[in-house]
Amino acid sequence: MIGRIGRKGISFVSELGELTLFSALSLGSLLQGRHMLEKLVRAIYEIGVRCIPITLIVGLFTGLVLGLQLYYVLTKFSSESLLGQAVALSIIMEIGPVFTAIMIVGQAGSALSAEIGIQRNAEQVDALKTMQINPLGFLVSPRLYAALICFPILTAFFDIVGIFGGHLTGVSMLGVDGGAYWNRIYESVSLRNVRDGFIKSLAFGLITTAICAFQGYFTHTKASVPGARGVSQTTTRAVVLSSIAILASDYLLTSFLLEK
Repeated sequence: MIGRIGRKGISFVSELGELTLFSALSLGSLLQGRHMLEKLVRAIYEIGVRCIPITLIVGLFTGLVLGLQLYYVLTKFSSESLLGQAVALSIIMEIGPVFTAIMIVGQAGSALSAEIGIQRNAEQVDALKTMQINPLGFLVSPRLYAALICFPILTAFFDIVGIFGGHLTGVSMLGVDGGAYWNRIYESVSLRNVRDGFIKSLAFGLITTAICAFQGYFTHTKASVPGARGVSQTTTRAVVLSSIAILASDYLLTSFLLEK
């Protein structure tokens, strides 16, 4: 049993090192590919524009539920006027970046992993190497930079819609004073809170996009079965690992940012 635990630990550290090196090489390969601007715009469309509807829908319902739950918690302490502060800080600092990242991974990250995995199985990656085109710069680098652009913007959309969702529940449905709701947000939310949320979204974008691209790029070695089933396996693994990485990195970033 000790031997199995040791082998699992060594395998985890080895794969983490491979992922780190893969990410660093991909970030440095942006200018080594062809038609980079076109690919960057397409990646922004796939990661950003196509994920706007799901982000807005989830943000709205998250705000609605959060406003309802926090209202009944605050009424026990006769602090209904704090609803705006509680909703805004919860969404901006925690829920917004985490939920946005998970939604993007579910839609764009899975598609990214499957697309690169299919290209790997079809030997298109090897063909790029034959033509002396850097596969990381051609396939991965535009997606990483697009994620760094899109994740904070979508997080901002989520935050705004979520806060309005909390207003809809608390003010329009439960009778909380609207002026008190917005005044508490104005007094309690600082630029540091917004900055911390954006820092988390940048980290989530880089980590999740790198994991999804990494799993697809090495699907021929990471999957236990070849072909389409192997791509399906690595795509599922990419989504699961990305979700775990979001929550784990959120804890680490929260601990670090709260100490500053």
